[in-house]
Amino acid sequence: MTTTLESRAHAGPQPIPEARNRISLEQSVANTLTMAYRGLLKIKHNPEQLFDVVVQPIIFTLMFTYIFGGAISGDVASYLPIIIPGILVQTVITTSIVTGTQLREDMDKGVFDRFKSLPIARIAPLSGALLADVVRYGIATTITFTVGIAMGYRPGGGVVGVVSAGALVVVCAFSISWIFALMGVLMSKASSVQGISMLILFPLTFMSNAFVPANTMPGWMQAFVNVNPVSHVVTAVRELVNDGHFGVHVVWSLLGAAVIVAIMAPLTVRTYMRKA
Repeated sequence: MTTTLESRAHAGPQPIPEARNRISLEQSVANTLTMAYRGLLKIKHNPEQLFDVVVQPIIFTLMFTYIFGGAISGDVASYLPIIIPGILVQTVITTSIVTGTQLREDMDKGVFDRFKSLPIARIAPLSGALLADVVRYGIATTITFTVGIAMGYRPGGGVVGVVSAGALVVVCAFSISWIFALMGVLMSKASSVQGISMLILFPLTFMSNAFVPANTMPGWMQAFVNVNPVSHVVTAVRELVNDGHFGVHVVWSLLGAAVIVAIMAPLTVRTYMRKA
């Protein structure tokens, strides 16, 4: 018996069976929900994190409506069906930038180093953080519709159309947040993530049909607007909210969101495990 123990000691640490390293889908989901709960607690103890999703929809809706409403549609009431879906998409997608910046801040503080040493699913710290941000998207969506209705907007698609449009925007924002999560892993500073993300998103959101009809733009810009993914999402939201119509733009938006997650999620996790 002594000889056997001595031989094992000299042999060094025994390899862990492969089965022990496997994380089931059920455990991965449970780990993700736990990390999402951590993200919600951060929001609870730092309510200033909600400043952008609370104030930005109000300011942008009021500002764009009263500045462009008369010039584009003749009056504010006629412009609301155009601008509210546009503001909704622009606000929620822009809010997803925070995912990358907060991820970079947590990594700089060493929080994710501890997560890597825990026996949890590798994707959980990332997917949990992104899932918690869905609450932020929901708040921004609710406030945007509330402000629009207070200004006189009456969605023709009814409650079903509004809820469907809100869900579509949240799904698209969640998928896009994986792109910013990858940027958060790759870049060295949170300020760099925010700056470059805004540099990318501003042309995509403003060179779209979110605020003005595409046919009022120069021909070369119309060509870009027509293929801009943001334009497809805005059109899908308008169809759902104003007409209750589930059209091809909704399908393209959901398909695009699925493709982004399928590509960016594994890439982000692999990069995170290599660099975090």
